[in-house]
Amino acid sequence: MEILIASFLIVFCFLSWRRLETGLFFIAALLPTYLIRFQILGLPLTLLELMILIIFAIWFFKEWPELKKRLKLVLAGFKNKKNDKDGIEKTNYPFWREIILLLIISFVSLAVADFSLAALGIWKAYFLEPVLLFIVAVNVLSTNKKRERIFLALALSVLSISLVAIYQKLSGQFIANDFWAASESRRVVSWFSYPNAVGLFLAPLIVLFSGVFYSLPRLTNLSGAFKKIGILIVIILGALSIFFARSDGGLIAVLVALFLIAFLADRKKRIIALSLAGIFLIFAFLYAPLGDGLVNHLGFKNLSGQIRLQQWEETMETLKGPAFLLGNGLSGYQEAVKPYHQEGIFFNYDGLENFDAVVWASSTLREKYWQPVEIYLYPHNIFLNFWTELGLIGALLFLFILIKASIIAFKLFKHYKRENSSHRYLALGLLGALIAIFVHGLVDVPYFKNDLAALFFLLLAILGTMKIESESERK
Repeated sequence: MEILIASFLIVFCFLSWRRLETGLFFIAALLPTYLIRFQILGLPLTLLELMILIIFAIWFFKEWPELKKRLKLVLAGFKNKKNDKDGIEKTNYPFWREIILLLIISFVSLAVADFSLAALGIWKAYFLEPVLLFIVAVNVLSTNKKRERIFLALALSVLSISLVAIYQKLSGQFIANDFWAASESRRVVSWFSYPNAVGLFLAPLIVLFSGVFYSLPRLTNLSGAFKKIGILIVIILGALSIFFARSDGGLIAVLVALFLIAFLADRKKRIIALSLAGIFLIFAFLYAPLGDGLVNHLGFKNLSGQIRLQQWEETMETLKGPAFLLGNGLSGYQEAVKPYHQEGIFFNYDGLENFDAVVWASSTLREKYWQPVEIYLYPHNIFLNFWTELGLIGALLFLFILIKASIIAFKLFKHYKRENSSHRYLALGLLGALIAIFVHGLVDVPYFKNDLAALFFLLLAILGTMKIESESERK
């Protein structure tokens, strides 16, 4: 295994040195390789982390002569160079202020955690390295052609995850958990260790590729038809994988995001979106199982919802006192929530009347309806996740980044729509991906994982380069 990893990294170094864009392609296509873990001189690393560190080191070495000349500008704020007919034009990196502040706040949270090894691991994997990837991507993805290649890489990543997931659904193999592997309760996990990871990774990308699909030219030749059909297959297989993983949060996030971007796209798609939504609501009203399931999900009345509510109550207890502003420090949530954690809840999945009185009157029923609840790594809510890890200011900052990125994507959509450019659908796809991340984040953890953090900053980089390009065109 070590020989294979070393051989791959040598090839990756060579290809990245020749062309940084190729290195970015490999990173985008192989985001799940954070699952390949090893140690170098006692330092725990993943294959994804090493690829990011290598490509940043190569970029930095190549750019050092220019960076040295512009050191004062870099210290004043991240800068990006762009050639035009008048020479070199200096322009700010997108999100540079927010990124610097995020690194500072995350470092403070590292100090709150007493610089423990677990906290250091989270800081480098979820903050430092994604930012390094962002810097390289913003400098490399300067044209739409280069961005298209990254979309292709992400499509390959979706395809590999989906094919494994569908095989698991058909065969039941390679699912470590016996309950998830059983045919009657099967939930696929693909390359990951739990089902929701499939939805967390695929949901924003399915919405993104919906925008990519519409941005492609109409079917005028074989090449164009191949691209459109390929993207459509990626979308369908990705959606099936989320369904087979039974990731309800992922499915809802995709549906909400697709509805919103279709509503914004144009009058025709708005009518289609409203019509489909109306048909769905009518069907849910007429078909009781669907309607009841929808009410239970949205009202947090099912088991998953009840566990979330209990978890959020316990989390809020940990955020009293000094933790209200500073949080519990990186990797500090599980220890902080222990004193407030309830080992389980009673859940009325049979719909018994007077449930509390009936259950407490019978030890047999208490045993039957008792549902153990573990202490999770994070509170499963996008705001609480960041609040407990980075403190209140860190949580507000991340929401600000998410809102700012969404506004930029919407403005790009309006700009390209005025220009009658198909790029407007790319902007909508990026906006939809951000919406999917937020919606899914209401009940899950869409950032605090190696691949998700890298994907988030890669999306920000793509959005930032589109903003720089559009501003240059207007000038």
